Amino acid sequence: MTVDENIGKSKTGPKPKQLEQGTIEGIVVGRDKKIVPPTQVFELAALGCTDRDIASFFGVKEDTLRYNFADDLTKGREELKVSLRRAMIKNALSNMNVTMQIWLSKNLLGMTDSPLNTDDNQPLPWVETVQETQQQGETQDEKIG
Repeated sequence: MTVDENIGKSKTGPKPKQLEQGTIEGIVVGRDKKIVPPTQVFELAALGCTDRDIASFFGVKEDTLRYNFADDLTKGREELKVSLRRAMIKNALSNMNVTMQIWLSKNLLGMTDSPLNTDDNQPLPWVETVQETQQQGETQDEKIG
């Protein structure tokens, strides 16, 4: 039996699914009039997908995606940042992850491993006048004698 003869023969197992017509709610974009749901753009951006990935997924150009969904892309990426920050703080505090605590203290609080030598951290200069030096000498002479 050849491959062509075997196609369509009943075998055990699930039958292939048939495609059905449905409706998608979204914005019609591009020359091809593709329908792109803003909620899916937001979700893909929140997963960290690039503009190129999202545009390819929907079959539209990157410029078209950015022009029509700039707000959704921005909000999705901000959601990703918030989720990552929550996970990092939870890992640092709940799991007592010292490495994460150090990293967060450096990046969020501006702490460093070693003090910086700046004008603010320099000791004040010690300046003695001639009179103070003579007075100290007299005081020491009085203590000795």
